[in-house]
Amino acid sequence: MSARRPAIRAGAAVAAGALAIVLAGCAVTAPASTGAAESERPQVVVTTNILGDVVDELVGEQAEVMTLMRPNADPHSFEISAQEAAAMESADLIVANGLGLEEGLAQHVEAAAAAGVPILEAGEQVDVLEYSSEDASGADPHFWTDPTQMVAVVEALRAELGAIDGIDATALDAAADAYAGTLTELDADLAARFGAIDPAHRALVTNHHVFGYLAERYGFRIIGAIVPGGTTLAAPSASDLADLAGAVEEAGVPVIFAESSQPDRLVQVLAEEAGIDVRVETLFTESLTGPGEGAETYVQMLEANADRIEAALR
Repeated sequence: MSARRPAIRAGAAVAAGALAIVLAGCAVTAPASTGAAESERPQVVVTTNILGDVVDELVGEQAEVMTLMRPNADPHSFEISAQEAAAMESADLIVANGLGLEEGLAQHVEAAAAAGVPILEAGEQVDVLEYSSEDASGADPHFWTDPTQMVAVVEALRAELGAIDGIDATALDAAADAYAGTLTELDADLAARFGAIDPAHRALVTNHHVFGYLAERYGFRIIGAIVPGGTTLAAPSASDLADLAGAVEEAGVPVIFAESSQPDRLVQVLAEEAGIDVRVETLFTESLTGPGEGAETYVQMLEANADRIEAALR
């Protein structure tokens, strides 16, 4: 891991801190909402909004967290502004998914690493699965569909965030313990709910290969994906769709799951191609949503998906 950068701030921030001391007698008593305090907090940049939510849960107001990926965006293809790229190179820590997920961000992460910014890649903390499909190969980056994998990420974040000047390790430990406990309880709930589904019905067809970790954890079969490979940037051929339609018909799959952040046109085409009564249901797979849209936190996303999968397959 790259050497840590000292938390150096511009002269304006130093002057603001001196003014706070004169006015209040002690800089640490300044409210967290003031501009001076805001600029003095550690800066953590997070690539995906799923990981951004997890980091927020751990650090609370102790750090300023910049999440680059917008709600309902595609992690494989989203881009950032020049200002956001500059923020990455001056951050105290960058948290990235890794495993090839953020295809449009790789050069910016590399530039920040070259500038000496510490990088925590969540994918290096989990038990990585390889794609098991004939049309996808390599490491599967979608580990968050299994909450026990995210517990391992939380533990890595606990160590990395705790080493940043200005973050209280005791408060961080309490938050990490509580959040890891929430994820462990959620895993037990999902295991019970999915375990109640007839094993013959635990079959998934999705837009692209995104549920390998969920399938491994909870005993589902992956029948196939409309888009070949592990990225939404690929495109299916007519023969791909025909082959998948045959597999869907043979397996008797009653529902095809489309991703909430992706158009479902191809899913509808496959349903028609299969020539059977297959309905389309949306899941939150690679992105959180905006407020009130059903999956504004990581935990809400997993719970909402469990509700929909359970209702569709039981």
